[in-house]
Amino acid sequence: MTDADFIRGLPKAELHLHIEGSLEPELMFELARRNGIDLPFKTVEEVRAAYAFSNLQDFLDIYYQGAGVLIAERDFHDLAMAYFRRVAADGCKHVELFFDPQTHTDRGVAFGTVMDGLLAGMAEAERDLGVTSSLILCFLRHLDEDAAFATLKDAEPYLDRIAGVGLDSSEVGHPPSKFARVFAAARARGLKVVAHAGEEGPPEYVWEALDILHVDRIDHGNRALEDEALVKRLVAEGMTLTVCPLSNLKLCVVDDLKSHPLKRMLRLGLKATLNSDDPAYFGGYLGENWTQTAAALGLSRDELVTLAKNSFTGSFLPKEAVERRLAEIDAYVAGVG
Repeated sequence: MTDADFIRGLPKAELHLHIEGSLEPELMFELARRNGIDLPFKTVEEVRAAYAFSNLQDFLDIYYQGAGVLIAERDFHDLAMAYFRRVAADGCKHVELFFDPQTHTDRGVAFGTVMDGLLAGMAEAERDLGVTSSLILCFLRHLDEDAAFATLKDAEPYLDRIAGVGLDSSEVGHPPSKFARVFAAARARGLKVVAHAGEEGPPEYVWEALDILHVDRIDHGNRALEDEALVKRLVAEGMTLTVCPLSNLKLCVVDDLKSHPLKRMLRLGLKATLNSDDPAYFGGYLGENWTQTAAALGLSRDELVTLAKNSFTGSFLPKEAVERRLAEIDAYVAGVG
């Protein structure tokens, strides 16, 4: 069995996936035609050529432009199902899905339209593909905290179907502390909390996410490695990091996948996981992140199994569901020898 086959069959979860970032150019054009929207691109090839980013902001500019084709409940359903079909083929059993409601409500799309479309896709994926999922509502950090509070209020009728809140978009200049009050309000409502920190922002942003937002997970976290005391704390607390190697490569966080810090993270005892972030834009879904990173870093099968187990123990699944998935991993490994 090749490593690629081993990885494909290994049960795994994805904990860092922006559903709007799974919008492939083909679907973008289909939805634009459906909704009568003119795109600034004439062909799929033109769109793909535009995916040459030098930093996070370059990516975000086209990301928000692409999301403009998402208008109706059916669009969000179709977006979700296109992603779930791909990730199911990669051996993924559970996804904790980021979505950016402000990207849509600021365009006049109702919060309920986004939610109902995504929830319909999630139910279909569980029924037809065996992939479970939950939602994490992300606040856009380049907007102010009042806008985040308004979004949390919009979400109130759906809070029983939202697992947590997160923080994404432009990191530098928008520290976690900017959102201290709204994260406290989310925690008071019983929601889990996560935040992007330490991707382009400094290690101080990771400290703030821990000490001010009181996060349950750190998204990215690469730059935590610059601070030895921070690394020791993350290890001691068993804090999960949702690492996204192909994203890091595409956005020039690393200059070569062979220099990605994932293997070092594991050796330091950090609870790292492997994820795709915005796969339509960054050159690979979950399986590609696993296979390309494993090849570049020479990850052993034991390390791959650790990553798979981390993806479930770091998830927000109930304890019994986590234990069931861990047993599936052990059975799979035993079966392949």
